[in-house]
Amino acid sequence: MPQQSASFYSVIRERGEGWDSGLPMRQQAQWDEHAAFMDALAEEGFIILGGPLGDGKQVQLIIVATSEQEIEARLADDPWTPPGLLRIAKIERWEILLGKDRVRIGFLAP
Repeated sequence: MPQQSASFYSVIRERGEGWDSGLPMRQQAQWDEHAAFMDALAEEGFIILGGPLGDGKQVQLIIVATSEQEIEARLADDPWTPPGLLRIAKIERWEILLGKDRVRIGFLAP
């Protein structure tokens, strides 16, 4: 079976029922474990860019993956997923139209 090629995806994660609204992000339960997990995904090139949006209730990630199912499976291992601190709100394939030259030279190449 031929291997699927990787694509860019925009992933929106949002605060879930486990989020303590009285605490800032870095004081949430299991922050260190979550941060280490996300850093590891970025180091390996699965996450290209990521961070909170606006008021911080949502996070956007730019991910290189072969499918939405791969993204769901990988993010299920985030220590913040089982206790419901973050959940996936939306996954969409992202076609880059502007800045393709930077992608071609490897700046963001999947």
